[in-house]
Amino acid sequence: MTLTKKIIIYMIIGAIVGIGINYFGFNENANVEKYLTGGLFKVVGGLFLNALRMMVVPLVFVSLFCGAAALRDPSNLGKIGGKTLLFYLFTTAIALTIAISISYLINPGLGFDIPNDYPKYVAKEAPSFVNVLINMIPTNPIKAFAEGNMLQIIVFAILFGLSATMAGKSGEKLISFMQNVNEVIMKLVHIIMEFAPYAVFALIAIVFANLGASAISDLAKYFFTVLFVLFLHAFIVYPSILFIFGKINPLVFLKKIQTAVVFAFGSASSNATIPVTLRTVTQRMGVDKSVASFTIPFGATINMDGTAIMQGVATVFIAQAFGFDLTMAQLGTVVIMATLASIGTAGVPGVGLLMLAGVLAQVGLPVEAIGIILGIDRLLDMTRTAVNITGDCAVTCIVAKSEGKLNEDIFNNPDAGVIEEKHTY
Repeated sequence: MTLTKKIIIYMIIGAIVGIGINYFGFNENANVEKYLTGGLFKVVGGLFLNALRMMVVPLVFVSLFCGAAALRDPSNLGKIGGKTLLFYLFTTAIALTIAISISYLINPGLGFDIPNDYPKYVAKEAPSFVNVLINMIPTNPIKAFAEGNMLQIIVFAILFGLSATMAGKSGEKLISFMQNVNEVIMKLVHIIMEFAPYAVFALIAIVFANLGASAISDLAKYFFTVLFVLFLHAFIVYPSILFIFGKINPLVFLKKIQTAVVFAFGSASSNATIPVTLRTVTQRMGVDKSVASFTIPFGATINMDGTAIMQGVATVFIAQAFGFDLTMAQLGTVVIMATLASIGTAGVPGVGLLMLAGVLAQVGLPVEAIGIILGIDRLLDMTRTAVNITGDCAVTCIVAKSEGKLNEDIFNNPDAGVIEEKHTY
């Protein structure tokens, strides 16, 4: 049995167990909370997530260093970076436009009875776009590593890698060393991934044990509108741009991305999924590491199509629930602001709700109304993270194909990079 199949099976079992715990009221039992959902399940899921997060910073730095060094010419990096940024912003704008359009067809907020006791949401102040650009250059690289500041790590790794190519023999020795380190890191990721099914089971069980299926009922129209647009974007928009811009078989792509998507769903973290995503695009899809090592960490930092969809639907939902009529100018503001904010708020914890708070304030809607959707946001967050990862991989394949860095023999080989459920190390 392949790893992907095992993860999917354990995910389904985890959901059933979690719903069962909630349905029969076991989640209110102190012992169940202490020893099971807040004990065993929490430990298993937490250990695995921490193991992957442990790998993110060294993996991103080393792979980006090797990728930048492999490009040799800095102008190639600028070309790849420009294409990547353009596609990420393009897909985000499409996601927002579709989300708003479908929201007005379904009208999820009309007739919604606003609860008097919904939790208030206090918005944090998002960093300005100018400050984000300035702070891309780390004043202290060690601090950037310690804090996991992905944009700063990306910039430092690229500059360091390009410098190594210009440093003659000393640079060649360093590049050879870092390439060996990269191989060791990827082997460690492979070992960690063997435990993914059990971690996904635990993480999913915790979510459904706490929320249960009934949490969706009050906000069903909003919930399923967001879910519908997310699926539409993942299974229609991405395959379309893959075929149109990359002449890439979308069915093969969707099949090969399963492991990364399922794990992104279980972890609800784009950054934690970076090791899995990098392995997927390089070993399963045949993208050259010189491209993937830049586009994947960059995408995990700024590409937020799933989050943009949530923002579009949530804006319309809140406007309708509170009886506000948004003008075309305001809707255009939502699209533009949320698209640019995907860069401007990169790396900020709780970035989806933070970005939504900025959008609501910009169009005159009550920011505290975010509290209405907080209860079910975890489930939607899991799904939109999976969509974000799909977008990262789609753009990576398109950029790689345009640069002649996509090995189509590997891409079309169904067995390439498959992890089987047996220990080979």
